[in-house]
Amino acid sequence: MSFFLTFAKAGASLGYWSDQHTEYTGNYLGVIMRVRIVAAAFALLLLVPSCSAGSTASVGDGESTLAVGFTAEPKNFDFTTTDGAAIPQALLYNVYEGLVKLDAEGEIVPLLAESWTISEDRKVYDFQLREGVTFANGDEFTADDVKFSLERVSSDWTVSLKSKMDVVERVEAVSPTHARVVLNRPSNAWLFDLTGRVGAMFSPTAVDDLANTPVGTGPYEVAQRRRGDSIWLQRRSDYWGTAPAYETVVLKYFQDPTAMNNALLSNGIDAISSITAPDSIPQFEADTRFNVLQGTTNGEVVLSYNNASAPLDDPRVRRALTLAIDRKALLATAWAGRGTLIGSMVPPTDPWYEDLSGFYPHDPAQARQLLADAGQENLTLRLRVPNLPYALSSAQVVASELDKVGVTVAIEPLDFPAVWLQQVFTGHDYDMSIVQHVEARDITTFGDPGYYWGYDNPRVAELLEEADVGTKEQQVERMREVARTITEDAAANWLFLFPNVVAAKKSVTGLHRNQVSESFDLTGLGKVES
Repeated sequence: MSFFLTFAKAGASLGYWSDQHTEYTGNYLGVIMRVRIVAAAFALLLLVPSCSAGSTASVGDGESTLAVGFTAEPKNFDFTTTDGAAIPQALLYNVYEGLVKLDAEGEIVPLLAESWTISEDRKVYDFQLREGVTFANGDEFTADDVKFSLERVSSDWTVSLKSKMDVVERVEAVSPTHARVVLNRPSNAWLFDLTGRVGAMFSPTAVDDLANTPVGTGPYEVAQRRRGDSIWLQRRSDYWGTAPAYETVVLKYFQDPTAMNNALLSNGIDAISSITAPDSIPQFEADTRFNVLQGTTNGEVVLSYNNASAPLDDPRVRRALTLAIDRKALLATAWAGRGTLIGSMVPPTDPWYEDLSGFYPHDPAQARQLLADAGQENLTLRLRVPNLPYALSSAQVVASELDKVGVTVAIEPLDFPAVWLQQVFTGHDYDMSIVQHVEARDITTFGDPGYYWGYDNPRVAELLEEADVGTKEQQVERMREVARTITEDAAANWLFLFPNVVAAKKSVTGLHRNQVSESFDLTGLGKVES
């Protein structure tokens, strides 16, 4: 699955509400005021510890430590059995490495593989591996680990992403430094998929407790976890590659954007991985202590429809709901207009992007007519959303807009990630939801009828397969047809593309403007010595 910049709850998972979700149909401002009071108190607590001389007064240990604020606390450390983006955001490229990775420009570059060749029929990949690489537990990395790791995706992984390895016919350890992967058909997507979590390399001796003890070949290892508060990464002295600039990195999790902002302002952290309260951006832009980078992400904020369940199995109803919502007004409310309007599950950074944002113009009159044609003039729908700021703000606009065309919306916030993942993503118990999908090139999920939006269109599945096995030109052509088809079907409503806004002290260097992968990649960060 592809997601989420989240607010997890101090304690187990950060969030605005308790683990039992709130039935939320009104009094939004009252709830937010109570949240801000709690957040302010929490922010004051951050200021209590005495300040050290270094860059991270509350959590750090001098200039060798970097503290970064996040909102998505991992439920555990095992992304092989737990969906969501919080785990790879923390661990991918930092603790776990693959044969290849995405660089800052989104290009595939070598990592544990020094080089590779592809056969003329595009089915055989030969990887030449780096020598002298070890896992954090001391195990040597060889082609046997490549075979073990890639085969394990199909045999032992339980998350939805495991299907990305279905194209693999076999993996061979030709020699300790030579791994061969044979596909059952050509695939344009497979090598790109290896840059994500399905490409992570594991040691056979270190997979018994992945939820608590991740062991990778990366430059950091997990030193400690303070559940509901932070994860501490420690630089490995025996790392095969260039040592990262910071000896210790503290991933600090916050229950509220105000608390996270205050932590940066008060020297409690050094950087905010992604600002989630857009009204705070000008404050950091005006402060000479900080750099603010604004770019783009792969994160489509989607109003998902349960295509498998009445009345949203009727495309007339889905089109009506899509026409009824003023997405420009929604973006202005939810993210101060800083995101990008899109019309399908394709960000502008993808090769097959075309602007479909105007396919469904805001047209309440046509929406009412379509609802009447479908016999759904007095419709009531449940909008079950994560208890995240952008989702809650967007939900309020969606409810208001749909009310104007006679659709009653009951907003139900769910604790994220645990409750939302269980009830909406896994259980499919919803009519509509709103969440940010952050996995790269995740338009392919519309080819899977079992995915949580329940969209079943055999032609889309055919087009996706043709795109994967075809030439690069055919791939672009077929993927554009997929995007147009799911847009025409109103398979979902793509509200906006989430911006990437990073704020950091000027002493922190190497941060990237665009977020191109699931990882918050710490390996290229540097520092200006004081």
